Amino acid sequence: MALTQFALDSLDFDATVALATATAAHVDILEIGTPCIKHNGIKLLETLRAKFPNNKILVDLKTADAGFYEAEPFFKAGADIVTVLGVSDIGTIKGVIDVANKYGKKAQVDLINVADKVAKTKEVAKLGAHIIGIHTGLDQQAAGQTPFADLATIAALNLGVDISVAGGVKAATTQQVKDAGASIIVAGAAIYGAADPAAAAAEITAIAHGSSASAGGVKKFLPWIIAAVVLFALVSMFKAPAPVEAPADATPAAEVAPAPEAAPAADAAAPAAEAAPAEAAK
Repeated sequence: MALTQFALDSLDFDATVALATATAAHVDILEIGTPCIKHNGIKLLETLRAKFPNNKILVDLKTADAGFYEAEPFFKAGADIVTVLGVSDIGTIKGVIDVANKYGKKAQVDLINVADKVAKTKEVAKLGAHIIGIHTGLDQQAAGQTPFADLATIAALNLGVDISVAGGVKAATTQQVKDAGASIIVAGAAIYGAADPAAAAAEITAIAHGSSASAGGVKKFLPWIIAAVVLFALVSMFKAPAPVEAPADATPAAEVAPAPEAAPAADAAAPAAEAAPAEAAK
């Protein structure tokens, strides 16, 4: 099972809270996106933490310097995950990992714009990074890039860390991302851009959690399932009745009137032979 994360990218405080309210029950993680947290600050985190105690909250700081110092206030305010850029200094990355461990939380290393993603992933995994973020940014998506190739490469390393995937993921590609090894599936526009964000979030989560066969598989096979049930019912209706068994206490016919045993022929002839001398004496 993969977890789902909804990226809240609006700059409007109230709109963000309203969108979170509509979708929180249908996703595992609420993400306060980078533009959103920069514009609204830690107050938004405190508000969401109070309103949604059952959701994990990721703050996408994308820290580039002063890792421990920058991330600590957000962990104190209730963040479960904070991100740090993979292109930043290794000391900065270690600082975010250290402060995450201090509060029993998680640090995510974002590989956006990292040239050698394999080498960086191995390096930060040794430091204790909890999550590796495969992230195709909005500008990269506009240029036609996707996260799938990078996901396959990082998943093949089998380093025992969670892998988060973001970048144009939608319901139609959720199963592909899950099968490729993602632990956390991030959706943004596919949810907040939908006519019904709650329904869109629920659909993606159903696939990620595995309660739906690949993208609508149950709907695909539903007519066949119905036909099979109807056929079974018809066969059951016209099936010949089973033979009626005799009652358990009924006496077998052979025991009702047992045939008498016939006397042996030799025994029957003996009296007649013995009577013959007496008849002759008369």
